[in-house]
Amino acid sequence: MRILICNDDGIFSPGLTALAEVAGQFGEVVIFAPDFEQSAVGHAITIKRPLQYHPVKIMKGFDAYRVNGTPADCVALGLYHLGSVDLVLSGINLGSNLGSDIWHSGTVAAAKQGLIFGVQSIAFSQVLNGEEPTYEKQKPFIAEVIKLLTTGDQPRLVNVNLPENPVGLQWTHQSVRHYNGRVVEGEDPNGHKHYWFAATPLTNPDENSDRWAIDHNLVSLTPIRMSLTDDEWLQRLRK
Repeated sequence: MRILICNDDGIFSPGLTALAEVAGQFGEVVIFAPDFEQSAVGHAITIKRPLQYHPVKIMKGFDAYRVNGTPADCVALGLYHLGSVDLVLSGINLGSNLGSDIWHSGTVAAAKQGLIFGVQSIAFSQVLNGEEPTYEKQKPFIAEVIKLLTTGDQPRLVNVNLPENPVGLQWTHQSVRHYNGRVVEGEDPNGHKHYWFAATPLTNPDENSDRWAIDHNLVSLTPIRMSLTDDEWLQRLRK
């Protein structure tokens, strides 16, 4: 099996190498990742300037390339370079991608780009506790997820979130919660105003949602789709 690995945290992210180490158990791994961090860029693609990619040594045993573009660009260029792959993996993101995070996640966007090109894709993200991330507890579960999703009839696009201390796997739905979105104003050392976006969840996660699974130390697997059509409303409007 040929596996393309991308991310949104950049070519030197520890989560990228951890995912490559696990994926290497399943086949040939090639890495295409951004030059620098591209968190929360969503599914942006570059159309107003040319792109480039260059080989880089980040770990033994894997071909790796840095790209001066977005996570979605990395997948497109990786597929162009390789011709074809059997699986696209994105991550491991430094932080979770739960609930509404899916809308703006560069990690999930890279996986979506893989599916757009007809390749089964999985996005991996991990909850952080403010310390340097480690992956030894998560690696056996990552391997279990890859084995599960590449065996038999499985979803073609799955968003996976890893807790700090995983105890099992759980199929979940995307949690949808209301947020207290706010803009926090500050001032830089030169006296210029600057602004941060901040948000606090206002409701608790519902049972069997992605956030609920993480709260219960379960690896959350959420099958997602490309269509944004609200089918319930469409059926009502057509009556």
